[in-house]
Amino acid sequence: MPCVFPVLAVKVLGFARHGEDRRGHRIAGLAYGAGVVLSFAALGGLMLALRAAGAQLGWGFQLQSPAVVAALAALFTLLGLNLAGVFEFGLLAPRGLAATRLRHPAADAFLSGVLAVAIASPCTAPFMGASLGLAVGLPAAQALPLFAVLGLGMALPYLAASWLPAVARALPRPGPWMEVFRRLMAFPMFATVAWLVWVLGQQSGIDGAGALLALLVALAAVAWALSLRGRTRAVLATLSVLLLAGLAAALGPHVTRPLPEGGPAQAAAGERWQPWSAQRVAELTAAGRPVFVDFTAAWCVTCQVNKKTTLSDPGVLAALEARNVALLRADWTRQDPAITAALRALGRSGVPVYVLHAPGRAPVVLGELLSREAVKAAVAAL
Repeated sequence: MPCVFPVLAVKVLGFARHGEDRRGHRIAGLAYGAGVVLSFAALGGLMLALRAAGAQLGWGFQLQSPAVVAALAALFTLLGLNLAGVFEFGLLAPRGLAATRLRHPAADAFLSGVLAVAIASPCTAPFMGASLGLAVGLPAAQALPLFAVLGLGMALPYLAASWLPAVARALPRPGPWMEVFRRLMAFPMFATVAWLVWVLGQQSGIDGAGALLALLVALAAVAWALSLRGRTRAVLATLSVLLLAGLAAALGPHVTRPLPEGGPAQAAAGERWQPWSAQRVAELTAAGRPVFVDFTAAWCVTCQVNKKTTLSDPGVLAALEARNVALLRADWTRQDPAITAALRALGRSGVPVYVLHAPGRAPVVLGELLSREAVKAAVAAL
């Protein structure tokens, strides 16, 4: 899953740091697995509780919030700067906290499991869409164990590697290469930040993305200033913190402000793809016209891959046009109760979902990993 790659990169570095400490490997593996499983269950429980209270939410709902996306961008910016050697967390944290962190390395592994779930859980929808759709429709006592098992599946590769001596023996011995590898791993972090800024741009527009970039630059200045020493640190850190606070007050509202109805997010669909609505689907099918619906979101990596490789393919578009199929796009980048309800009616709780409606027939749900052949075959069967 591309969403979790940056977190796993940090875990590989942690593996190398343990060296021949087999007990350290196993404790870290158990702690990481516990963090993943408990976070998966907690995230599923929170979604079930909010849905029971009347909220129309689906899997990956945390990335529908611009505030959460901005917070994750800030976190990954700090992680990238740390890996690049701009600052050390130990120098910024209070001595008591740094000492506690050294005495309890399992806590770091547990928190990295929590972070992995926060950023990577939406990537599970393409592979576990049917299971997640089943889970959200079950009573909590039956659904929570399903979420926990999904978390166990996510944690299992790292957990197994930490308990298999052959994996530890296959890793290079600790040495100077680790410093190079650490700095190299800063770039996946920055790539994740770039992706999150793009996602926020789909939610809050170009002004929101620009505001977030300015805030991230100011945050980087704070982290750098705090890594200095003596009077220089006191002066520059104070100035950079004041700058960050001022920018947050001035630009913060742009980050979370939603796009207006009919704004760029909808206009970008163009003439071929029109915005989805349940009423529009009913009107088109009543007029005897088939409808293909793309349930998508900017933060869904698989959605973007399918869009670029399959849904933009000239052969696929020609096949759809030959059967006069209307193309509708349901953008779930921000919370939309109508789209959530439509997904739930299809037995799904996340994206991507691809549906072909034909007059007088039941909707045909295509696979999440969409292929050109699957779309052409479904259209040919009309």
